[in-house]
This record gives sequence, C-alpha cells and structure tokens, in this order.
Amino acid sequence: MTELTPTASAVPADRLVVRTSAGLVQGGESDGALFWKGLRYAEAPVGLLRWRAPVPVEPWTGVVAATDYGPAAPQISNPAIPLGPDVVKDEDCLSLNIWRSAASTRPLPVMVWIHGGAYTFGSSRQPLFDGTAFVSTGEVVIVTVNYRIGALGFLDLSSVATEEQPFDSNLALRDVLLALEWVQQNIAAFGGDPERVTVFGESAGGGLITTLLTVPSAEGLFHQAIAESSPVSSVYDSVRSAKVAQRMLDQLGVAAGDLARLRDLPAVDIVAAGMAVYAAVPSEEPGTLAFAPVVDGELVPEHPITVLSEGRGLPVPLVIGTNKDEAALFKFMKSPLMPIDEQSITEMLTEIARENSELEMPTRDEILTAYTGLRTHAIGLGVARDVGFRMPTLWSAEGHATVAPVWLYRFDQATPMLRLVGVGATHATELPYVWGNLDTDPKDITFKLGGRKTGRAVSERLQARWRAFATTGSPQGAAGDVEWETFQPAGARSTLVIDRHDALVPDLDGELRAAWGDAVLTFS
Repeated sequence: MTELTPTASAVPADRLVVRTSAGLVQGGESDGALFWKGLRYAEAPVGLLRWRAPVPVEPWTGVVAATDYGPAAPQISNPAIPLGPDVVKDEDCLSLNIWRSAASTRPLPVMVWIHGGAYTFGSSRQPLFDGTAFVSTGEVVIVTVNYRIGALGFLDLSSVATEEQPFDSNLALRDVLLALEWVQQNIAAFGGDPERVTVFGESAGGGLITTLLTVPSAEGLFHQAIAESSPVSSVYDSVRSAKVAQRMLDQLGVAAGDLARLRDLPAVDIVAAGMAVYAAVPSEEPGTLAFAPVVDGELVPEHPITVLSEGRGLPVPLVIGTNKDEAALFKFMKSPLMPIDEQSITEMLTEIARENSELEMPTRDEILTAYTGLRTHAIGLGVARDVGFRMPTLWSAEGHATVAPVWLYRFDQATPMLRLVGVGATHATELPYVWGNLDTDPKDITFKLGGRKTGRAVSERLQARWRAFATTGSPQGAAGDVEWETFQPAGARSTLVIDRHDALVPDLDGELRAAWGDAVLTFS
C-alpha cells in the first residue's frame, strides 16, 4: 500500500475513502464496482514474527492508497495457477481485497474467499478471483484473503521450539482467523454486514474452511460456509508434523542448536527447501501432504473429519461438494500429490488401515466393488478422487447435517476441450463458473473448442445459488432453477448435480458409500 498526501484539513468526502481500525484507505472504481486492494490486516511476518502467530497491523497516519494488490506469498511459479502480471512475491503478504457494487447503498451480506493451491501455491490476487462480476448484481460484498502458504505457512516447528526460539502452529489458519476478525471490525465501513458473513473456498481453501468449522475460537466470525473440493481429512497429527519439521531442518542444513538461523534465512531458500519436501513426502507416503493444517490440541483440538462426521462442528449452514473427475488434473499435471497407480494406491490403503486399526475398515477388494467395469487407470483415478475428496466430503455432510442445514453437490460440467484431453470436470474447473470469469487467462484451453454459451449459463446459475446462500441462507438460485433440497442422512440424501442442466439426484453416492463402509477414516 502507498501512503497518499493527506489534505491539510479533513479527508475529502469521497466514498472511496474509508476509515478502518488502523487508518484511512482510498480505493478505486471500475466497471460499476468499488474496490479496495492490498489492505493490510497484519504486520509483515518476518524476522522474529516468522513462524509466529500473525500480529494485527499497526495504525498509520494519512490516507493509504488501496488500488493495487499486495504481494503474493513466496512460492515458485506454477503454470496451473497464474498469479497475474507484474506479480511481486514477498513475506509481507498478509492483505485482503474488497469489492462491492457502486450502486449499492444498504449493508450487504459478505462473502470471504479463501484461495486454494495445495497449501503451497496461489494468491488472492489471481485474475480468476477478481470480484467485479460477482458483485455486479449488488447483492453481496466480496472479500478475498491472502495467507501464508507452503513451509512459511504450514510448517509446524512447535516440536523443536524452545523458550529462546518459540514457534506457533497452524500459521495460515491463524492468518485466516485474524482476517475474519478484521472483517468483523471493519467491513461495515465498506458496506458489508458483519452479522452475515459466508466463508467460501476451494481445495486448500476449502480444507481451511472445513478445519475452521471445528475450531472453537472461530465461533461467531462467520455464519455460513461453502467448501468446494475440500481435502477434509488431509489434516495431520503432531507426530507426522514433527517428522516434516525435522525433514525441513535437514533440507535447510539447520541444526537443533542453531534455530535462530531460521529467522534470517532468505525466503527463497525456504521456498526451495519446502518444494523439495513437498515433492518427497507424497512420493514416500502416498496420499499424504507435507504441508497442511495440524491437530495441535490447541487451535485445532481434534481431527476435523472426526468432529464433523460426529456432528460436533460449529452449527452453521454448509454447502459442500466435489467435482466429478477430481483426480484427473493431478494425473494430467504429473503431480505427486495424489496416488494414481495400483502400487501407490495399495500402499496408501495399507497405511490408512494401519492408522485406523481400531475401525472395521473395508478391504481393498470391497472398496474396488465401487469401480467395477472401469479400466485400470480409471480405477486409480476413482480411488484417488474418493479417498482424497468425495468420501471425506460425504462423511462430513452426514455428520454436519445433524446440527445444521447441509446442501451437497457434485460439479459435472466439462467443456468439449476438457473432455477431449481426458480431464473432464476435474479439480478446480468449477472456479471460472463460480467467479463469472471465463476468460481471464489467454493460455487457458478450457473453451478452445467452444462451450462459452453453455458456460455462461452454468456460471449464472451457479453464481445465483452462491449469492442466494449468502443472502437468504438457502442456495436456491433464480426462479425456475431446480430446487435444491437439503442433504438428509436418514432420508433421500439429495445431491445437486451441476452440469449443462442441473439435476437433483437421490443418494447419488449410494454404491460408493456401500463399498467404503461406515468407517470414517482419519489420516494422522
């Protein structure tokens, strides 16, 4: 953010100039939307604040320009997640962005977006997440949040902490919590209603949201949630996080008696070491991630999948779902994150069974009954999709529906090009439709063989449902759309299939549930 020269008297009467709890900011206007970008909610997490809980931003004097995005969190470039032109990457990344319609005058419900990226990539500054189209109807205020990622955001060094060198756990989750506190304190000044806050996110962002649903200190910071393709069960215990911490220390060449060096290492070196660990962990232990939220017994008292499946999460309405072909992207990108081949899947299932020895887990053959008739590679994609995304989503929906309304979906829409290259409705393909931004990346192949007309129609319906959920508490969308019934574990288990034409399907996942059984599996 850049400080402007304040007037000699008072700040001009300008709707773009807003007083926050830390000082005055001046935004901009474009295409019928007012926006404020790069708003700091925390001090730079550097030096002694590296690997510590975020600290609220210090007040400033004058008027700070808020017309450009803040830096993205340090990361390597990933062609699958374009950050936009002229991107700056810096540890001083704890900022957020706000959009609302220029025509809106009343307090509006707020939707707070948590971006994805395997807990290691991405930013709120991605062109895909520009909120202009989302706020065009004047129904909601959009907030997008930056948080620490990779080793700087998810490495848990508490196992090696000392009195002289303290470290905190779940740094990224703490960032999001502080951002939500900032929203509660400040969003009214931007035209938002702090009593009607919906958090929504995809992939890692969805995982942070399902974890938030089990964090006691998050109560009251949001009132509804949307979790898209959440890896709900990819949250690990302190034993595994300690192993990752030691692996990182070894990779960085930092001895236990020299922890002070961790505060001074260049961020680029930490990112490089983190990427080596990021690649090694799932290769050696299929189905696991190096960096993810941790059950620390403090901020996250228990495994989220356990809490949610037992109906003990924060009792807020929830929209949750996955994409039909989640795992295809990981195969297409040759990503190590998801086990696709038979050997790695067998290793993963064996390890899950070992970690859940007290449960009556289905056998490998029983699980494979859900994939009868599929080719070998399709079986691998199906198992990876379901163990990583669909089954944890179902377990969460089953439990959370006992304490709050739940709407379950599956996103099936795929363009001709995505079907041709064999990825279909894969991981993250719903995002352009959710945001109404179908053409943000000139290198994107999605619509190269057509499908934009259908895409716009799907996007309009999907956005209408997400906005309706934020404004009314029910994702029914526009008049004439298929009615979306709540998910009832003891009833029809209705699922909305989002495609060229939406359809409500009873017990869409019946065969899958039967094959996987009733055991709710954790990944410690």
